Amino acid sequence: MRRGGRGRFSRPLLLSAALLCAGLAGARIALGRLNLAGQQVQSITLYGAEYAREDVLEGLMSVTRDGPVARVEGLGHTLLLPIDEDQQRATTDFNTVQLDTERVRARSATLVNGNLYLPLDTLARGLGATYEVGNFKVVPATLQGVSSRAGKDSDRLVLDLTRDVPVVDELRGTTVTITLRGARGEARRYTTRGAFVPQAEVTRGGDDLKLTFALPPGSGYRVYRVVRPGGARLVVDAGPGVPYTSPALLERLSRPLIVLDPARVTGLGRDVTLEVARRSAELLNKAGWQVKLTRDAQTALGLNQKLSLARRSDVYLALDLGRFPGSPRGGVTVYEPTGTSSAQIMNAVRGGAQAPYIDLAVGSGGGTRRLSELLRGELKGGGVTAGAENISRTLTLGEAPQAALLLEMGWTSNAEDRAKLGVDERLQAMAVAVARSIATYLTARAANAGRTPAGGGRQ
Repeated sequence: MRRGGRGRFSRPLLLSAALLCAGLAGARIALGRLNLAGQQVQSITLYGAEYAREDVLEGLMSVTRDGPVARVEGLGHTLLLPIDEDQQRATTDFNTVQLDTERVRARSATLVNGNLYLPLDTLARGLGATYEVGNFKVVPATLQGVSSRAGKDSDRLVLDLTRDVPVVDELRGTTVTITLRGARGEARRYTTRGAFVPQAEVTRGGDDLKLTFALPPGSGYRVYRVVRPGGARLVVDAGPGVPYTSPALLERLSRPLIVLDPARVTGLGRDVTLEVARRSAELLNKAGWQVKLTRDAQTALGLNQKLSLARRSDVYLALDLGRFPGSPRGGVTVYEPTGTSSAQIMNAVRGGAQAPYIDLAVGSGGGTRRLSELLRGELKGGGVTAGAENISRTLTLGEAPQAALLLEMGWTSNAEDRAKLGVDERLQAMAVAVARSIATYLTARAANAGRTPAGGGRQ
């Protein structure tokens, strides 16, 4: 005999007929077996009507007692059934019960040996299930279609379902994902007439359906249910007319911060690090990315201000030249920072500690490696060969929680490097490589997290 667990027997149900009928004063009762949405449970027939005890129904619905009323919640519906201790009267259809907001005549709840029993035909009627003696079937949750309506300041998507299902909605970056738990349906792309949500896509994800669409800048969205007899409807409104609400942490992917930190190097006749940083920033800004430079030709941020920017950054890229008197070194090098950070949370996360969405706050180090690969690849595509090395004890790079690199554009002591840095086409190739690698990295980061960032992928 099974015990415990929702939808299973919480205590022995195979009572003897003699025990069950004790004290019923001649009530007409018989034990039975019920197929409850695919699960075999025990039922009773009371004065010709089939009833089930509240605990065997728990896997499908929630049953609570509120004084003389049984409250049943399930499949998006709420039923209120008076508890009539007169079992014969409870089994007639002279009782008034409430199915959602409608009051109807139907069988009601009753007590047998102090236990609460509920009429299966009334439950099926209120929950949108199908019922015949011994068999209580729940309609499979199926998405029947998606329709839309264009509005003045928001668009509406309407999802029609055969019955209500648990729904989870999430905004990541600019992508809204609405998950319909346990729902069936066709995977397809929908085109609307709306100005704010011109298209949406339904995809399968395991046992669930997922509806995704892009949320326009400055817009919000809301999701609410409309449960009706014989089905359910999920309504999604989106557009600037809907208030925008999102945790600040989740906004990092929709408006990532790119910090370019060009070192000031004299003696070359031109400010090459600033030129590359400015050109990269211009390309990124045109594509919609948020870029901040740590200096211009006249002024520069102090160390504390640079550290503050680094700590807020999603990409931190320092640009510098190698400078050491008499050094034979030359060429372009991309450095990845190593070592620990002064921030304990960053060290903890990179050491394996995890929490929901923590990757939006602190990267594991894989982002830096990926950005380094992308940058070296883009430089090579522009005719610039770059090596790869590690660097430690670099304060600003160590404070950056996400991807951080140092691009060493050449050496001031190397005559060949100085000559190349005087060629405008080479500086432009470096600027394009920086912009493209950053944009590609951020776009992939957003896509991997199931969201679409602001701005394009390539310049």
